[in-house]
This record gives sequence, structure tokens and C-alpha cells, in this order.
Amino acid sequence: MNREFYQFIEKLLHQLKIYKMKSFFFKYLFDKELKRGIFLKNDFLLRLSLTKGIGAFGKHRIYQFAKRHQWWQFDGLEIRLLAQSTKPNNWNEWSGERLKQVERTHQFITIEDEVYPETLRHVPTPPLVLFYKGDLALLKRKMLAVVGAREATNYGYHVLQELMPEITKRGFTIVSGLAKGIDSFAHQFAISNQGKTIGVVGTGLDICYPKNSGNLQIEMSQNHLVLSEYPNGTTPAKFHFPMRNRIIAGLSSGVLVVEAKKRSGSLITAQQALDYGKDVFVVPGSILDGRSSGCHQLIQDGAICVEKAQDIFDSYDLWNKIR
Repeated sequence: MNREFYQFIEKLLHQLKIYKMKSFFFKYLFDKELKRGIFLKNDFLLRLSLTKGIGAFGKHRIYQFAKRHQWWQFDGLEIRLLAQSTKPNNWNEWSGERLKQVERTHQFITIEDEVYPETLRHVPTPPLVLFYKGDLALLKRKMLAVVGAREATNYGYHVLQELMPEITKRGFTIVSGLAKGIDSFAHQFAISNQGKTIGVVGTGLDICYPKNSGNLQIEMSQNHLVLSEYPNGTTPAKFHFPMRNRIIAGLSSGVLVVEAKKRSGSLITAQQALDYGKDVFVVPGSILDGRSSGCHQLIQDGAICVEKAQDIFDSYDLWNKIR
């Protein structure tokens, strides 16, 4: 081989070295800018979720604008204009160290994260941020919501005692609201039957409401999953619970109603599930007990009547065949 060939090889290697160095440099800049964009996006979504004075529809409108333009930096006036509201808000209060403090003291996912449940993304006003304690992997499993009366009867207790072993055996994660009555029964029977369960609460995750669900909430925070769209320190408020119900309905493939009056939060959850295109399953009760009057109304309106767990599975099997 002659000298010209060696010189050619040496020049080529030199060019490749420069190319690799340039590629590395541009990759470094790209990765740095990508990470910066992710941090800006997460800060924006957390800040918007914490802002008071803007309703769920207004927040979703602002998020859609930001996502469409891939721009995550706004001042207080811009936020107010995008919210299409003349009401004052506290957007400017959530900046700098105060926002960083929330980031340091909470575990959370945003609507832009891959782990965020796909079914929840498609409800009309999905929560922009979900604070959590526990195992996020449960969000990837098939979920069935169970809701019903707070003042549940022995009948409701025994219905869940009968249904839950088969439901958990089929691999359903049980979603409910950690409330007194049917909610707590559903969580407890899921756990006692070696199943998994998710609680969605209407307070900060550092608050147990009602108090008699405290031990259950702690156990679920350690071994299952508890979610909230509210930061620590948020106390119960009447409007929090209908908002929580939309998350329960949005997460689940279907909703099972056990004992519910005609005017109750359980019927709100069932109606939201129907609005989202989910199945509603209902256990009938006594015609002499008003605590099942809402259940009978749902059945008359076309909900699936459940007398045994197989009634639920038949609906899912049919749906899977259609898909």
C-alpha cells in the first residue's frame, strides 16, 4: 500500500473524529434543551393545577393552547386572558421557591407523562396533575370502579363479599373513593382477596377523610395506590367530591353500583361513566329500601343488571370480541 492511501485513511479518520465530536455536541445540546423543555412543561402544569380562581374548563383550555403551541411560559395577564375570566387568580403566587417546595414534598405525574392513564386523558376535563402514594404500575391494569351508599346495609356488605373474589381473580384492580360504606368495603374485600385497589380522594394525601378510613388509606398508600388532584393540606370541600368522581369514572373500564339513592354521588359517577362511554353495572336491591332506589332507576335506564360476577365478565368478553 502506498503513502497516498495511508494519507487518505488518516484524513478520513480525522473527519470521522470531527463528525463524531460534532454529533456528540449537538446531541448534548438537544438533550439539554429537551430536558429544559420537560422541566418547563412540568412546572407549568403543576403551577396551573395549583392555581385557584380558574375552573377545570378554563385550566383545560389553557393547557390545550400551551400544548398546541408547545409554549409553557406565561405571565399572569396571559393566563387570565386564556382562561377567559375576569375573576382574580393566584397564578403569580405559584412561582419560584413556593413551587419548588411542592415539587420536593410531593410525588406526582402530569397529563404529559407516559404513565398517565390513557383513558383519563380523554375525559372532558382531565386532571392536569395527579399526586400519588403507592404503586403507579397499577394504572396499567384493567380497572373496575365500585361505588355506592355511605350508609350501606348488611346486604351491600354481603353482595361485595360474594362478588369480589371472582372479580379480583379475573385481574381487575378495584377503584373507589375511600369513603365510608360501599367504597371502604370494596377496597377491603379487594385486599383480603389478594387483589389490588386504587383509592381516589377529594383531599390532600396527608389528610384521611373520613377519619375512620385512616388505617385503610395508610395501608393502600404503602401497598396499593392512592391518588388525588389536590396538594397536601387540602381539606374536604363539597365540590371536591364530584370532581373526584370524574377521575374514578375516567380511570375505569366500567362502574359497579351497589346500593345508591336516586340523588347521590354514586349516580353522578355512573352518569359520568356513561358520558365517557363506559359500562355501568348495577346490583338490584330491595324495593322497600330507598338506598337502592337509584340502582333500580339505572337498571330501568338500561344499565347492566348484576346478580353474579359472570354478568360483568360477559359484558367485557363481548366488548373485547367487538373490538
